[in-house]
Amino acid sequence: MTESLVNELEKLWTGASSWLRDQVSEAVWSSTFQDLRVEEVGDNLLLLVVPSSVVRERVESRYLPLVRDALTEVGAGHVQVLVEARSEPVEPEPDEIFPTHGAPVRAPEVPRLLDGLNPNYQFDSFVKGASNQFALAAAMRVAEVPARSYNPLFIYGHAGLGKTHLLHAIGHYVHQNYAHYQVRYVSTETFLNEYVDAIRTNSTTSFKRRYRDADVLLVDDIQFMEGKEGLQEEFFHTFNALHGANKQIVISSDRMPDAIPTLEDRLRGRFRWGLITDIQPPDLETRLAILRNKAERDATPVPAEVLEFIASNVVNNIRELEGALIRVSAFASLNRVAITVELAKKLLVDLLGAGNQHRALTPNYMLDKISAYFEIPIDQLKGKSRQRPLVLARQIGMYVFRELTDLSFPAIAREFGGRDHTTVIHACDKVQRMMSERQQVYDQVTELIQRIKSQP
Repeated sequence: MTESLVNELEKLWTGASSWLRDQVSEAVWSSTFQDLRVEEVGDNLLLLVVPSSVVRERVESRYLPLVRDALTEVGAGHVQVLVEARSEPVEPEPDEIFPTHGAPVRAPEVPRLLDGLNPNYQFDSFVKGASNQFALAAAMRVAEVPARSYNPLFIYGHAGLGKTHLLHAIGHYVHQNYAHYQVRYVSTETFLNEYVDAIRTNSTTSFKRRYRDADVLLVDDIQFMEGKEGLQEEFFHTFNALHGANKQIVISSDRMPDAIPTLEDRLRGRFRWGLITDIQPPDLETRLAILRNKAERDATPVPAEVLEFIASNVVNNIRELEGALIRVSAFASLNRVAITVELAKKLLVDLLGAGNQHRALTPNYMLDKISAYFEIPIDQLKGKSRQRPLVLARQIGMYVFRELTDLSFPAIAREFGGRDHTTVIHACDKVQRMMSERQQVYDQVTELIQRIKSQP
């Protein structure tokens, strides 16, 4: 394209996208439109390029009328719009370039996220133990023969015990073995946001089709539906449509159905149609196996007595268990010292004994502490700027949220400006890797955690 045409195109889309952004929530903007770009125009044709087929389907089925309205607002209502999905390698963040012997090298490539599924959450990486073996067996059965055994499958248990891992693992298995199946993974928070947006934009038909056309629907944290009558009504009909069409439904919750106070009786009844199973906190043997599995995946040799020490002292939450191992192994790698029990005792003092009984941490409290530590206003942590120090501070904040709270990836994404939950997955994986490569990042993470947990 000529330079004048490029400038005209950029001006046109800048105006249209500004109007469009005012019409949708931050969550929808960041997950659907933020990475969209206009590549060419000619003969009254506008090509919108999006990063995946999932986003393309979302734009075409739900938001194309809004896009056309936006173009009309800037005097281009006559232009025909086409949407094209084009996958490209993920560009590193500004701070993903590491100096090695004076030459810049790129950080290792981050695994591609398949339709929002975490590539680390597979059946092969799920550690089986007495506390979860029945839930694991049920999940594998559902993945192997969707809608032919337990439908729905309802998995409940406290945060950080592996429920989300099992849902993602089912999604991956179905993708790998039933290529023609439509798999939909969604957190209840995301389901709510999309439902509200569909009502506001008069696109409920597209919203219903998106979920009722699924062959396997994976719904995380169903407890967030309590008290939301309209959402429960919509999910009730979605459930009936899928079950009636012999499609698989898998649901997770932090409580069994009868313990969710304002959940409608008719939904409780539907959940009992299939299998309800729980995941308990792992016993010592399972905690040891989880730590060994984590150390092997990270290619980090850790003495058995150190693994046993950590497993004996961090007992209730797998996130915290793995986070303790990350801290110890990262410190040893950075400082080139041996991993010993004494070192673990020194580094994990906040997790041992009374130090483990820290206060409940609210999102606002966490954001205040992160903002104060980095001396960055909260609105900038939540904002869209990609300046190097700000990006890293935001990612460290996401990592600390994940380690210290029960919040899911989508919930953390919402706290940081309504981003897509895959952004949080990427941030957590990246910060974990950087902790063993850069002393500054390790110090920032550990000091921030200690400051947050030491507050009365």
